[in-house]
Order: sequence, then structure tokens, then C-alpha cells
Amino acid sequence: MKRVADEKVLVLDFGSQYAQLIARRVRQQHVYCEIVRHDITAERIAELAPMGIILSGGPASVYEPGAPQCDSGIFRLGLPVLGICYGMQLACRALGGTVQASSRREYGRASCQVIERDALFEGVPAQIDVWMSHGDQVSPALDDFQPLASTATCPVAAAKHRRLPIYCLQFHPEVTHTPEGAKILGNFLKHACGCRGAWQLGDFARETVEQVRRRVGTSRVICGLSGGVDSSVVAALLAQAIGPQLTCILVDNGLLRKDEEESVISEFTGHFNTDLHVVKAEDKFLAALAGAIDPQDKRKRIGHAFIECFTDEAAKVKDARFLAQGTLYPDVIESGGSPDGPAATIKLHHNVGGLPEDLAFELIEPLRDLFKDEVRTLGEQLGLPEDIVWRHPFPGPGLAVRCVGEVTKARLDVLRDADAIVVGEIKRAGLYRKTSQAFAVLLPVQSVGVMGDARTYANVVAVRSINTEDFMTADWSHLPYDLLARISTRIINEVAGVNRVVYDISSKPPATIEWE
Repeated sequence: MKRVADEKVLVLDFGSQYAQLIARRVRQQHVYCEIVRHDITAERIAELAPMGIILSGGPASVYEPGAPQCDSGIFRLGLPVLGICYGMQLACRALGGTVQASSRREYGRASCQVIERDALFEGVPAQIDVWMSHGDQVSPALDDFQPLASTATCPVAAAKHRRLPIYCLQFHPEVTHTPEGAKILGNFLKHACGCRGAWQLGDFARETVEQVRRRVGTSRVICGLSGGVDSSVVAALLAQAIGPQLTCILVDNGLLRKDEEESVISEFTGHFNTDLHVVKAEDKFLAALAGAIDPQDKRKRIGHAFIECFTDEAAKVKDARFLAQGTLYPDVIESGGSPDGPAATIKLHHNVGGLPEDLAFELIEPLRDLFKDEVRTLGEQLGLPEDIVWRHPFPGPGLAVRCVGEVTKARLDVLRDADAIVVGEIKRAGLYRKTSQAFAVLLPVQSVGVMGDARTYANVVAVRSINTEDFMTADWSHLPYDLLARISTRIINEVAGVNRVVYDISSKPPATIEWE
């Protein structure tokens, strides 16, 4: 299912937490980008024929034994190279420079002075704010490199090789904390690599639809549908590609959000006219979760129950040869899969709850080259309603990991109603698209209250709302006080058994987004 892009840039990953962000920023410039292993050979890069290479940052020191290195032949390919942080130090050291520990480290914002106007800094002010995260520095004594920018503690914050098309940045242009970062990356893509910025998701959709049709032929495809964005976009794309040859399976595990099953059924049987199988399995999942309190134990029990339900229903579908999953590019990278390797038969995968290898379907992952924001854009192009395309992320184990402690039908019903109020009020305030994820959590504690002049001892609901770009870090949403007041009042008045609402103001890190 690999597609060919006219303009492609490769990111060599040296363990940076921002490697995915680099690739996303490049794609936002309408240049197709893939992440590859840091030890990819120069020969393989030549075969992939990129227009440029970006060396990511990383946590190691380039001079330490065992530090990740790249094939030095990369610098002899004649391709433009941009080294970022660790990537800068690696490139400079490989080409004769010296890297050493600095007496003054830089972590966080820094003021950077452009000292040599170069194409890399075209249209960029002479003084810019940048985001630094390093303890090592490249020595100012660089015979083959020309310094382009500096900070108060880093004399070589950017540099360019005097003969080769190699550029280096000690700071991170990919993060929002470097306001001019997108411009600098764009300059590298345009001026150094010669990219026109012609890659479009619309082309991706058309190519993928044709590729699915050719691969599937007259066979049937099964798609595990959860109601989330990823699986919904996969189903919509397949419905467009193969129409009546698609069968979707929705496992109603009793852990879905309020009215979610009805929404999915309406959209995919009405709008897309899909063959949809709904497995009613609430009792099965609740029985499996009985007595489970530990979050990991909950996940395992849910996974096992899902396997049984899904495989039993899949066995009823005749002539099914393929299974479609909503695997995204970050899933492929984080699981260690080769970004340019084809998918084979089914292996354990979180997107379908860990299906067994002997479920002999061939795997189709039409979104495996896309990031989340690209999937949402694709969903809009395929005609999915806004409520599905822009739905906030929902954990695989569903409400079971937002129902902290014991999971029962009664507690889930309380949580479902409270969650619907949280989301509904945020939507009414026009803030749903301005928040990244918002939900309710039912805590395993009760508190004393007074309702109708009588003492109560009832449940506590926590409200969680966060803002983030990449879900790797997140800040709590600074929701208006009057909105929080309405949410609290409605939950306490309308959801039986709740007498207290609290607001979670923890950022990630140190907290995680979900409570379990």
C-alpha cells in the first residue's frame, strides 16, 4: 500500500521526542515526509530518492561510546541535509568539527541572533526566540562550517557547510516555542531542497482508494468500527473504494459514551449504507471486569473479551479475506515497524484489541502513513460529519479507565451522564474545537454534602480538559469560570448520586491525560 510522492523528505530518528513533530511540520509545508531509522544505509536512502534529509535530535552525546550514529556516506550523496540539535552535532563531528560539553547548558527559551543572512533565515527577523534543549555544543572553531546564528551561551546556534548543502540548527525549529521555526523549515525545503510544496491529502485519498480496489479485487473486507475518528475514516474510505464488499463490526461493550452506538449505526447504515454488524456484549464485558480495579488488569480483561467477540462475529462473515485497521503513522513508528515496509498478515496490534495471529486475514492499514490531524482533514474530504471527524480522542478500553476503581453498570451510567454534560456544555460554549480532549472521571471516593436540607454521602466527579498539539505534553484548559459553574451545577442536579464536582488542573507531565 506504499504510495510514491513526487517530493519527499526523510527524517532520521536518533531518539528525539520531537521526531514525529518534525515530520508533521514538514508535511504542513505540503512536502511528504517519512521517519526512518538512524542507521539506514546511504544506499537505501539513494533508492528512496528523497529531496532532502533531516537529522533529528536525541538524548545522547555524540562522543559517548554507543551513541547512535548514521552512515557517513549520507553526507556524500549530494542531498541537502538539515541537522537539528543532536543532528547538528553529529553532522559537524562527522565532517571534522568538535563537539564538547558546555559549561552552561541551555534548556527552554533563548534569544537567538542571526549573524549571517542566509537563505535558511530568509524573511526571519535578526533577533528571534528559539527553544533550546542541549548540554553539548559545537566548537566555534569550525573550518568547514560558517556560523549563521548565536545565543548568549551558544556561539554556534546555526551553521552552514561552506561547500556541501548541509545546514545545522542547535535549536528546535519544529516546536511552537520557536515562533519562526516553520519559516526556517520552509526555507530549507524551498531553497535547499527545491521543494515546490505540491503534496495534498486529496491526492492521497484518490491514490489510496484506487490501491484498495486493486488489492481487494472481489474479496470482502472486515473493518473493526469503534466510533472513533480513525476507524470511522478507514470505514468511510473503504466504503468509497469497495462499497458493498465492506463489512463493519461494532462491538458494543457497554463502555461507550452516551448515545455513541446509535450515532455510529445511523452514520454508517444511513449515510454510507454499510453492512454493519453490531455485537451486543455489555453483559460479557461487565462480567469480565467484575472485581477488577487495577488499570492494567482492566485492559487485559477487556482485550480478551474483545478478541472473543470480534473473532466470533468475523467468523460469520463469508468470503472475508482482509481486515482493515485504523493504524496511524505514530503507531507504526512507536511499534518499531519499518515505515517503508509492507504490512503482512495480522500480528498483535492494539487497534483491534490484540487479535491472534491465527485469524488468517491479510491486513489493510490505509491510514498508516498519516498523522492524526491529517486523518481529520481526510475525514472531512470523505464527507464524514463534523461530530465524528472532530470528536475528542477516546481510550481503547473506553469508560472503564475513566471509572476509577470498580466498574459496574450503575457507576458507568453515572459516568456516562456526567460526561455527556461536560462535552455538551463545552460544545455549547463554542470551545469544543478549541480544546483537545475533555471528559468526566468518576472517582472511587464519596464525599459529604447537603442537598435539600439533608445530609448526603455521594460520588465525586472530576472534570478533565486539556489543550495540546501532539498529546506528548499537555496543559489544562483554562475554561471560563461560568462554564465550569454550569457544568458543576448540571452534573449535581441532573446526575443521581453525585454531590461534588472537581476540576483537574494538572499538566502533562507530570500527570497523564487519562487518570488510568
